[in-house]
Amino acid sequence: MGSVSGTAHAADGDAEAGQKVFNTCKACHSVEAGGPNRVGPNLHGVVGRKVGSAAGFNYSPALKDGDFSWDEQRLDGYLKDPKTALPGNKMAFAGIKNDTQRADLVAFLKSQSQ
Repeated sequence: MGSVSGTAHAADGDAEAGQKVFNTCKACHSVEAGGPNRVGPNLHGVVGRKVGSAAGFNYSPALKDGDFSWDEQRLDGYLKDPKTALPGNKMAFAGIKNDTQRADLVAFLKSQSQ
């Protein structure tokens, strides 16, 4: 399995700006508590959640077999380059190369995990 690490930290991000970045993610993910899985899993509570564990979502083996919980650093690395961070995952997204936007998104996801 690839290494999921990154450089941006949610502490450096702006959750309000991250909510705007999340608009791109809404096509495939919901973030509301109890919201549905879509093409991708519901991301409410993702920070601190074991990888591949959202109820009712059919994960790729790359995520199902992962042995870690999502934290800010792992999310940052995954969002930067999903295919390199976790080879074999099904997310059809090239990643967010902009460090500030990624930090903002991680901050937003963290705010939805409290």
